[in-house]
Formats: sequence, structure tokens, C-alpha cells
Amino acid sequence: MKVYFYHTQDVCRILGEWREGRFPGHFLYGATRLGGLGIEVTWHSHFTGYRRWRAMFRTAREVLSRGEKVDAVFATHYQGLELVILLRALGLFRKPIVVWMHQPMGASGSVARRLLVRVFYRGIDRMLFFSRTILEQSLCSPAAIPQRMGIGRWGADTDYYDRLMQSEGRSGRGGFVSTGKELRDIPTLVEAASATDAEVDIYLPDNFSVDGHGVTRHGLERKYGKILKGNVRITYVRGLIPYELSKIVNRAACVVVCCYETNYTAGLTTVVEAMALGLPVICSRNPNMPMSPERDGFGISVDYGDVDGWRRAIEWVAAHPAEAKAMGERARRLAETTYNDRNCALDVAAALREVAGRKAGGN
Repeated sequence: MKVYFYHTQDVCRILGEWREGRFPGHFLYGATRLGGLGIEVTWHSHFTGYRRWRAMFRTAREVLSRGEKVDAVFATHYQGLELVILLRALGLFRKPIVVWMHQPMGASGSVARRLLVRVFYRGIDRMLFFSRTILEQSLCSPAAIPQRMGIGRWGADTDYYDRLMQSEGRSGRGGFVSTGKELRDIPTLVEAASATDAEVDIYLPDNFSVDGHGVTRHGLERKYGKILKGNVRITYVRGLIPYELSKIVNRAACVVVCCYETNYTAGLTTVVEAMALGLPVICSRNPNMPMSPERDGFGISVDYGDVDGWRRAIEWVAAHPAEAKAMGERARRLAETTYNDRNCALDVAAALREVAGRKAGGN
């Protein structure tokens, strides 16, 4: 079986660094392991510097030109692939499409928009959702086709983290660390952490901002300039440097993931990295996550914007190192058994074979 793999990010760069052991494979959503499952992958060429519509047409041309050479299309997101999906819905593209769905399906707005959305979703032969919560919300959409919807076990490339821990070691871990950029509620984290004696290091992209919440790098520095000279530190990083950040996370005793409220799994990448490294997690209570630090016993969940709750969680972990270590061990076991890129690849492969078989059988 052959599939065309589409990603919104630079696949060539990620793939090259993954082969060098400097990029975790889960950023490619199980695609790096499909070869071992008998599925040959054709990798999408990322277009840089293009406006959205032009990139969409170039992607469509790229996919259509290889249509006869592949059995299906596998995409990490529908963004940028809309034209191909619409052609599939209209019966003008004959290959089945499997897409990861990051947010609940919707079909709101004008009558014309609702109709377009329903037609569009018909062009996706299998939707893989990150959690049961997002799947169940999507089933409420009038555009939902239940038999085309399922859950994928998206999780960490544990081999990558095993090599990193073997190289860097696991002794001397200490303090708290925050990485990631999506919807991070840094004001809540800074205010809570500054009320403790814990050492908290926050790593953010140098152009950090949170749309809709008015949080920017300049605003953080202006508001918390004095606080950030104490036990709480913010370091700004340039570019996508997962290997360097993974080494930093590996030196911490606990990972903190403080986010604003959202309808998707903001912070999931950071959580699965912590799990693979065997670290406890303090995380905003996001019901859209497939796992829960509190429910699954590998950390503490805190309500959105709860400064005092975050303070108490940080103080508890700092005061109970043995219990925190046990949480980290449970996190690692969960990564080994459930949330890893091997299981992700198995779920993707099953979906791809099913839709390809359905097409071959004329269903």
C-alpha cells in the first residue's frame, strides 16, 4: 500500500532531523513507522512564502499529480488541503483521505455555509480525533458521519526520549519547567510561581503572543520585570528546536502546562513529552485532552486561571519529591502502554487500510 503524507509543517526538515535523532517522530503523526507496517509513504513538499490560497492550489496540484501512484492520502490537518478534500467530496478525486481532526466539527453560520461544510466533510473518508470528548462533541454536528469517525492514540516517540535520557542521564533533576507556545497562560503561571520558593523556568518563542488575550513578550517583560529577576525566569528561544528543549525538560523535576481555555488539546505535545521522560505534570484542566494527570495519577490538574490552585500545586510537588517521582513513573508507563507513536501508527494504518479497502470494494 502507498500513501501520500500531507503536513502543514516542513516535512523535509522534520524528517531529516528525525533521521539524525534530533527531532521526535510524533511530530509526523505515526508516518515514520508506517513503513514497518507495510505502508510506503510519499512525503509532501512544504511550500514556504506562499499565501494561503496559492499554497492550497500548489498542494492540490502536487497531490493530484501523484494520485495514480498512491492508494490514499494521509493528512495531519485539513488546513491547506481543502481543495483536494472538496474535489473528493464532489467525486472528482478518487483516492480516500484520512485526516487528523484537532477541533470539534462545526456547521454553524448561514445556510450556504452550513451546506458547504456538510459537503466538505463528505470529502474526508476517515477522521481521527485526539480524544473521546472531541469526538462526542463532533457527533452533535449535523455534518457528522459517525461511521467515518474514530479516535487515534497520538503519543510520544519513546525511542527518541530513551536515547536522550541515555545520553543526558536522569540524575540531578530539579525545579519546574514550562515549554510550548499554544495559548499559554503565562500571567497565571508567573503570579502563582512567584508566590512560592520553587525554581520555575519558562521557555517561550521570541515572538510570543496569545491572540485574543492580549499577551505579548513586551507586555510580560513590562508587567513582570521585577518578578522575573527572582525564582521565576523566562527565556525566549528562536525557531523550532525540539532537541535542545527536550534536554532542558529532561533536567527538570516537574513539567508545568498552564493554558487558557480552549476547545482542543492545547499543551498535548508538552504533556506527552513529559510522560515519555517519566516526569510528573501540572496541567490546566482541559477536558479535551485524551489523558488527565489527576485521573491517571501522573500529576495535578488545575482549573483555568486559578492562581492559588497553581501555587498550591507547585508547592505540593516541591514538598513531596517521592510522590512526584511515583507520578513520573506512572506517566512513563502510560506512555509505554498507550500514548506513543507506535500505537499512533497502528491506528493510522488501520484507518488507511479500511478506507482503501472500502474504495476497492466499491462501498
